[in-house]
Amino acid sequence: MTHCEILMDIIGYPKPHHVLVEKPLCTTVQDCQKVIEAAKQRPDILVQVGLEYRYMPPVAKLIDIVKNGTLGQVRMVAIREHRFPFLVKVNNWNRFNCNSGGTLVEKCCHFFDLMRLFADANPVRVMASGAIDVNHKDEVYDGKVPDIIDNAYVIVEFDNGSRGMLDLCMFAEGSRNEQEISVVGDIGKGEAFVPESIVKVGNRAEGRDGVVTIKAEDERIKYQGLHHGSSYLEHLYFLSAILSEGASNPSINLNDGLLSVAIGVAGQLSVEKGRFVTIEEVLSS
Repeated sequence: MTHCEILMDIIGYPKPHHVLVEKPLCTTVQDCQKVIEAAKQRPDILVQVGLEYRYMPPVAKLIDIVKNGTLGQVRMVAIREHRFPFLVKVNNWNRFNCNSGGTLVEKCCHFFDLMRLFADANPVRVMASGAIDVNHKDEVYDGKVPDIIDNAYVIVEFDNGSRGMLDLCMFAEGSRNEQEISVVGDIGKGEAFVPESIVKVGNRAEGRDGVVTIKAEDERIKYQGLHHGSSYLEHLYFLSAILSEGASNPSINLNDGLLSVAIGVAGQLSVEKGRFVTIEEVLSS
């Protein structure tokens, strides 16, 4: 919730200072739009958004496979994140929607960004169902009980007819992989598994027997850490954009940041209202 104020301060400062801002870009669509408008006035400043899941070696490998046309026209993207509950953060800020924008914004913008990247399309409408069923219900901060959801299903429809689906559970410590990503095209299917760091690829013609398993690695990563080296690679791409002196755009730009937040906001609203929510609705509100 501090991103907008800080970004506006930096962008408004006379001297250029390039910015790598952690996801989400901002916690509301309106704040994202405010930052984008300000940045348009400062072509001397690069702003890159920290959606670093793109750089996890198995995810990056799957992105390459999709871009190479191996799977054909992408029709469906399914992402499952089954993991541990939210960690304790400074002053427990992440326990409340008013601070984080909600779980689907603060946490899941990563996955909505990947869906959009794999589908190579923009979101049209979102339907979500979620709740706080297990985690944080026995916690109280300044007399308030946390209101962040700990599980959800989210369906995203894109303007090229493809669909994405997120299966989120944050009380699933008994999982081999934290993220499982499936991308299905009209001729093939690819899957990425994190932290197992493998990719599986197959096509319809060869069937089950033709599925190939690939170990995904990046020799630039010396220590994986909790984000499996992607945070380090993110900084390398940011540095490269800076050193290109305008010849290269940030690898993940402000529009990417905006749309990843917009999908999350639409999902949160859909959970609240129990109906489909269009992206146009949240972008124009």
